[in-house]
Amino acid sequence: MEFQFDWVDAFASTAFGGNGCAVVHDGAVLSDAACISYVRETSLVECTFTGPSEVADFRVKYYLASREIPFAGHPTIATVAALRHRDKIGEGSLTLETGAGIVKINVAGDLITMTQVAPTFGAEVPSDIVAPVGGIDPQDIISPPQIMSTGLPFCITVVKDRETLDRVCLNAKALNDYFAHLGQEGTDVLEPYWITLEGATDAGDTYARLLLAPPSPPEDPFTGSATGAAASYLWARGLISEPTYVAEQGHSMGRAGMAQVQVLGPPQAITGVRVAGRGVVVMSGTAYFPD
Repeated sequence: MEFQFDWVDAFASTAFGGNGCAVVHDGAVLSDAACISYVRETSLVECTFTGPSEVADFRVKYYLASREIPFAGHPTIATVAALRHRDKIGEGSLTLETGAGIVKINVAGDLITMTQVAPTFGAEVPSDIVAPVGGIDPQDIISPPQIMSTGLPFCITVVKDRETLDRVCLNAKALNDYFAHLGQEGTDVLEPYWITLEGATDAGDTYARLLLAPPSPPEDPFTGSATGAAASYLWARGLISEPTYVAEQGHSMGRAGMAQVQVLGPPQAITGVRVAGRGVVVMSGTAYFPD
């Protein structure tokens, strides 16, 4: 079976920045095994597979190297950029059917804005459970870590400064202990999302990292879904004074990424989060799957 694909760098304004995602057009008909094998073949964190929808303009399926997930941020930006590249959409509004619900999109020039769903506030996790996952001290964490989701759950963990963030290094045993504390099997969900209230550059307001366990690559260059979850956390807890800011990620990897973020609604009644970025197509072609 043959499918057209576009490889897109999301949350980047030039090629080889931000976070890559391969978008397989009309590939939603493929089996889970085929989609997972494709992600592993690319060595990317995630890939998407599109198809028709009865409730939205397009259906999008999201896959890690281990399983399907309901939603992901940078692949959403990548998917819309790929659809635009193929002249399947123009400027204006559209909707995507995802496992996390209908995601509203707006395209204005090369800027793609997705409106993530209202956040889910989950359990707080003790700092002395989360800190060892990144090899830092509990006192390096300045606010109670909490499971948050705007479509995909992460443990939002605010560290005291950029120097601390740069020191974060994944400890596999501590990660397993962390998952055991949560009663969660597997090592590809609910990871701590490490964030500091300092930009990586003068243009940024926050800087973040997401470390991943195998079979995923060791670090995610830019995490759009966690950006929305983190924005909700920061706004609800009064850690940011305005609901709009610039989020940065990936700079220490040489893949600088940036998003414009807007939390919708007051801190105690958030209705959604707008996360906007650009996507650059770096290659296109034909993907061949076994029949």
